[in-house]
Amino acid sequence: MKRIVAVMFGLLLVMGLNVALAAEHGTKEEAVAMVKKAVEYLKANGNQKDFAEFNNPKGGFIDRDLYVVVYSINGKCLAHGANQRMIGRDLADNKDVDGKPYMKERLELMKAKTSAWQDYKFLNPTTKKIESKSMYLERSGDLIVGCGIYPN
Repeated sequence: MKRIVAVMFGLLLVMGLNVALAAEHGTKEEAVAMVKKAVEYLKANGNQKDFAEFNNPKGGFIDRDLYVVVYSINGKCLAHGANQRMIGRDLADNKDVDGKPYMKERLELMKAKTSAWQDYKFLNPTTKKIESKSMYLERSGDLIVGCGIYPN
């Protein structure tokens, strides 16, 4: 009986640890919801006010490893919730650590579609490591709004 209780306790402990670890990272559903929230915020408030809110570390568009980015349709970074040094830079030629031209791919995706998922590698702001990333993107007029997850 004690052994059964110990095994059950161990299983509950492992399940609780998995739930806690999952809560540290954003999900696909949360990334999509954040992009949709950002697009609605853009429509309601106008770009300049929006961009400041998207960049605000204490604002409503940064949550754990989730953050909003906004680009022009030509690749200029207009807002970046994790790295404000990116703002104002033309990122059209950016490549990931494997040499994948992820920004060119992103721009082509958004010229052809109004929404898409894209995979590449990027610095995770919470772990400070290069990790696989999947970003959900939506085009809103001549802007690209995105939020990504780190699935590992």
